[in-house]
Amino acid sequence: MIGVARARGWRARGWKGTLDWVAVHSLGLALGLMFALPIVFVFLTAVMSDSQAFTKDLWPREWHWGNFLEVFEQAPLVRYLGNSLLYSGLATVGMLLSSIPAAYALAKLRWRGRNVVFLLVVGAMMLPPQVVAVPLYDTWSSMGLTGTLWPLIVPYFLFDAFSIFLLRQFILTIPQSYVDAARVDGCTEFQALTRIVVPMARPGIAATALFCFLYTWNDYFGPLLYTSEKPDQWTLSLALASFKGMHHVQWNLAMAVTLLIMVPAVVLFVFAQRSFVRGITFTGVKG
Repeated sequence: MIGVARARGWRARGWKGTLDWVAVHSLGLALGLMFALPIVFVFLTAVMSDSQAFTKDLWPREWHWGNFLEVFEQAPLVRYLGNSLLYSGLATVGMLLSSIPAAYALAKLRWRGRNVVFLLVVGAMMLPPQVVAVPLYDTWSSMGLTGTLWPLIVPYFLFDAFSIFLLRQFILTIPQSYVDAARVDGCTEFQALTRIVVPMARPGIAATALFCFLYTWNDYFGPLLYTSEKPDQWTLSLALASFKGMHHVQWNLAMAVTLLIMVPAVVLFVFAQRSFVRGITFTGVKG
């Protein structure tokens, strides 16, 4: 009898603990389910047959895994993947090379006009890209670079307002005493940046790099503007839109392409999630 009562007590506490956990995390579970359902719908549609994709059935009658291979026969996705990796990879590298020194100068150096420059950076963040699309296109066209991805990559080596702002906010959280101590020890500003600030700002740098990579990976307007007439220069985002146009009656293949495009971004976010969350947590602590 004692053993039975003890077992019932453990079971009651187990159910109570489960219900308490569900009650505490109910909002998170609801949000997770809300974000997961569209992905599940895309996956189920991707493995349907062409005829079933038009019906109201939500569960595949037959699982057509070959759809993920057929899309490579319908379009040169490997080439588009290479273009997307080239665009996102070089843009991210260029953003880091240009934004880290600028953010350091705005956060840790004392010079006349620093606040004015920071206000200009904030103002540039509020400027819609469509406003400057025409003059920029004329500039790149006069240089003979339209029809390639270089008009999208090169600006990241020069200036990116959002990245500078985000990195500046994170570098402000690094105590000034570390930089002052490096200067007393004889370090130049470049050495203080590379040996002190950059290692301590790795979470913020990782978060900013992830933002830049995901933005360029999903960018549609830029490739459409500069490479729409050169299919061999298309990125995956532009190819996906064109693929849906060419195969508008084959939604199963369109959803299969969508899933394949999502995979690299999801994998990158999973591996960089800890640094991303840590960088976002600390960014903006100081203003």
